[in-house]
Amino acid sequence: MSAGGGTKAIIAALVANAGIAAAKFVGFLITGSSSMLAESVHSVADTSNQGLLLLGQKTARRKATLNHPFGFGRDRYFYSFIVALMLFSLGSVFALYEGIHKLESHEELSSPIVAVIILVVAIGLETYSFRTAIVESKAIKGDATWWQFIRQSKVPELPVVLLEDAGALFGLVLALMGVGLSTLTGDPVWDAIGTICIGVLLGVIAVILIVEMKSLLIGEGASPAELDVIVDELAAGKVQRVIHIRTQYIGPDEMLVAAKIALNPGLPIDEVAAAIDAAEQRVRNKVPSARLIYLEPDLDRSLTAQS
Repeated sequence: MSAGGGTKAIIAALVANAGIAAAKFVGFLITGSSSMLAESVHSVADTSNQGLLLLGQKTARRKATLNHPFGFGRDRYFYSFIVALMLFSLGSVFALYEGIHKLESHEELSSPIVAVIILVVAIGLETYSFRTAIVESKAIKGDATWWQFIRQSKVPELPVVLLEDAGALFGLVLALMGVGLSTLTGDPVWDAIGTICIGVLLGVIAVILIVEMKSLLIGEGASPAELDVIVDELAAGKVQRVIHIRTQYIGPDEMLVAAKIALNPGLPIDEVAAAIDAAEQRVRNKVPSARLIYLEPDLDRSLTAQS
C-alpha cells in the first residue's frame, strides 16, 4: 500500500464538518433536540480532528535532528492517536451523557422540522466527504478489503477519515430517526435513545481507531508480503541467505530494515561493500518505502558446522 497522505480527503472532511457543525448548533438552539446537540459536538470534534491530522502531516515533514535522527514521521501516528481519543471523549462520552440526561428529563422538542431539514442537508455534505475519502483510499488500498485496509494501512489519516465519516453518516441517520420518531409519537424518549445510540456508535469507532493508531505509534513491521520481497531481494547476488532480519515503519512512507546476511566466504573487503550496496539497491527498487537499510555481513555458520 502506498503511503499517500489523503490530504484532499482531510480538507473535504474539514470543510464539510465545519459547515455541518454550525448548522447543527443552530438546529439544537431552535429545537432543543439532544440528538442535534450530540451531533453538533460530534461535528465540532471532527472538525478539530481534521485540523490535527493536517498538523501531523506538517510536523512530520521536519528534518531529522541529533535528538531525532530518524526524523519525525511518527508525528502522523501521534496526532491520529490524539484524534481517536478526542472522538471517544468529545464524541462518544458526551453523546452518552446527553442521551441519559434527556432520557431522565423528558424535555419536549420544538420545531422538529428544522432539525429534520438540517440533518438531511448534513447527510448530503457528509456523503460528499465520505465519497472523497473512499476515492482517495481506493487509489492505495489495492486488492485489500476495506477492513484489511483499515487494519493494515501504514497511512493513518485515511482510515481515520473513513471511519469518522462512516460514523458521522450513521450518526446522522440515527439522529434523524430519533427526531422523526419523537415527532411522530410525541414521545421525546426516542430522541434520547437516538443520542445514546450515537454515543455507542462513536465509542466503537473510537476504540477501533485507538487500537490501530496505538499499534502504529509503537511501531509495526513490514507486511508478510513486503517481508518476503525484501528477503528475496537480499538473498541474491553474492548473498547466500538472510540470517535474520528486523523491520519497522518509522513513518507512513519510511521503513527501517536491519538484517544480518551471509556472504560467500573469502570475499575481499571491496567486494563485500559492493555486495551490500547491490543488495540495498535491489530492495529499494522493489520496496521504495525501505529507505533506511542497515546490513551486517557474516558467514553462514550453519554451513560451516555441517562441513
